[in-house]
Amino acid sequence: MQSINMNILWITAEEALSRLGTKPQTLYANVSRGRIRAKADPADPRRSLYQADDVKRLSERHAGRRQSAAVAADAIRWGDPVLPTTISTISNERLFYRGRDAVELCEHATLEEVAALLWDTENVLVTAGRTGQSGSTRMAAAFAGLAARVMNDLPALRRKPFILRAEAADVLSTVAMALAPWPDRLPLHERLALGWQRPDAAGPIRRALVLAAEHELNVSAFAARVTASSGAALSAATLSGLATLTGPRHGGAWTSVPVLAEKAGSVGVREAIRSMLSSEGVVRPFGHRLYPHGDPRARALMVSFEAPPLYTSLAEAGEELLGEPINIDFALASLAATFALPEDAPLVIFALSRTTGWLAHAMEQVESGHLIRPRARYAGPGSESGV
Repeated sequence: MQSINMNILWITAEEALSRLGTKPQTLYANVSRGRIRAKADPADPRRSLYQADDVKRLSERHAGRRQSAAVAADAIRWGDPVLPTTISTISNERLFYRGRDAVELCEHATLEEVAALLWDTENVLVTAGRTGQSGSTRMAAAFAGLAARVMNDLPALRRKPFILRAEAADVLSTVAMALAPWPDRLPLHERLALGWQRPDAAGPIRRALVLAAEHELNVSAFAARVTASSGAALSAATLSGLATLTGPRHGGAWTSVPVLAEKAGSVGVREAIRSMLSSEGVVRPFGHRLYPHGDPRARALMVSFEAPPLYTSLAEAGEELLGEPINIDFALASLAATFALPEDAPLVIFALSRTTGWLAHAMEQVESGHLIRPRARYAGPGSESGV
């Protein structure tokens, strides 16, 4: 039995096990680790269906006929974790910061408190102030502030952990002065809300900052770790993370939500989703590989405000048509729409929040003493695979 939903092929457990050649326990473990997406079978909610492409990818990896170089090359694309970390993990579709559930933390914690947790320190003090970058957007000011530090800050190697943690707070302050400028020392979520003249949005913004602070070895965290592994300054590692965040497949994924909402306002939510899927082949605000049954960060954020009816309808229609619930990108865009925040507010929130995670990864990488330096497998002219 097979189920086809909007050009996505889902297969039964029996067929998945047949293709994988494994026991049911192994299939369920792969689902919990985000390697295979799953959803409830519409015909029988007690059963699950599994994403055929994910099953195919794993079956090929486990076939035992591939050379180690090919396996290593494939592992860098949503492969098994290759870097040990004590900072965060995703287990059973829950996100943990040093063993603390991020969803539970968002009920009461501030970003500063989460930074202290991620950095394994007692407290983090963020300096108030503004960058003085007249005419610059907040993101441009953040890039400029970090770039100005890179050549002046000391390399991170061979410096005591407590010194690095103090410098991390200073780097976070540089980013905060650009993204959340405010003359008084207030919690970062209040600085953002007051700066945008939306004090009633402070609570949901606080939740968003906590939920987006860290997310395991994502592409921007990996970029920050690679930079830190060279011994570069913490500001350089943060700048690497910020640059990576701007990509449309990472921090820029939210931009498709306002586009989707605008189209839905004219042609209807179902047709808008169908149109985006047909033209782009993907609807990025829905689904997440690591959360087959729904992004818990999105759920935790969406309950903190009443989204516009159009966004609520989009969320419902998307899950019905795609079999995928909304993710954190949709929730951030909904937050911005609800409180009429500036156009780039989701990216600003994401960047300020994730700075704490980048700095945690950078310090952990420095303390490990290892240089991240993979080998390349040449496939150009004259190679066996390039001929």
